[in-house]
Amino acid sequence: MTTWTMRVACTLLALAPAAYAGDEAKSKPAGKKQAVMINPSDIKWGEASPELPKGAQLAVLFGDPTKPARFTIRLKAPAGYVIPPHWHSKDEELTVVAGTLVLHMGDTMKAEPHELGAGAYHFLPAKMHHGAESKGDTVVQISGMGPFDIHYLNASDRPNAKSARK
Repeated sequence: MTTWTMRVACTLLALAPAAYAGDEAKSKPAGKKQAVMINPSDIKWGEASPELPKGAQLAVLFGDPTKPARFTIRLKAPAGYVIPPHWHSKDEELTVVAGTLVLHMGDTMKAEPHELGAGAYHFLPAKMHHGAESKGDTVVQISGMGPFDIHYLNASDRPNAKSARK
């Protein structure tokens, strides 16, 4: 695992307990799958990973995005929030819960925009280049197999310079 991917994993691992939405699920016996039910008022938001631009909040709804298993997270982004072009090493499923997410499928934010409103679904194969921006306050739910990672196409776009590859 590269240094910057390890830092993403460590950051999410450190954030996961604080942002984990299902307090009730924590008291269930380990090893046995349990149903998870979370009302919006019970979601515990925390600051998003430093690998993402500042300003977003993150909540872990299910699993642990730092481990090689299924996970579901929510990202709450303010109006005008931009995630520069990047890719992920695993497939990603995204559902817009509120607001509008604009995806730019390609290597730049000038790639053709695709607006996804509340209720929209998007499947993204691993390693597909894309960027995203929010139109208004936006909440997206992301599900997939961990560990979750983000690889920016341009090193200068990486918000956390300390994690830049050398």
